[in-house]
Amino acid sequence: MRASLTKLVSVAVAHSELESGNDLDALMGTMESDPVYDIYPIGKRFQGWDKTKRYYRHFFDVVQPAIQGFTPVSQAIGEKGVVEEYDIVVKHPGESVTTTHRIIAILTFGEERLSGERMYSDDKLFKLMFGPLWDELIPIPPS
Repeated sequence: MRASLTKLVSVAVAHSELESGNDLDALMGTMESDPVYDIYPIGKRFQGWDKTKRYYRHFFDVVQPAIQGFTPVSQAIGEKGVVEEYDIVVKHPGESVTTTHRIIAILTFGEERLSGERMYSDDKLFKLMFGPLWDELIPIPPS
């Protein structure tokens, strides 16, 4: 039986808060066993526990230090997940000026925890975010 909407929203809130820390095990504790991350508009994805863990290790080690600031734009809660929209200011490695990227992330609900995310942004931000996984992304199959 699926967890209540209130419980799933609390998991999504905890997940978002943990993304600003460095506790990989706690963050992974908010995820179902086979997470799926869909990336738009490029139409690519990665899937699975091990790849998700690698993604967040890279996120903590490389992406977080590159983030110079962020501004929440909006948030919405629905039956299938939580939508978060941000402007993120990033100093990309090897560059002297910062760039601002708009990202929309939909934290998708599973049975008890998050089943993954759907993210919308630009290639430059995604190449930083997914680093070593970039070449392992696969096309999203037709629905």
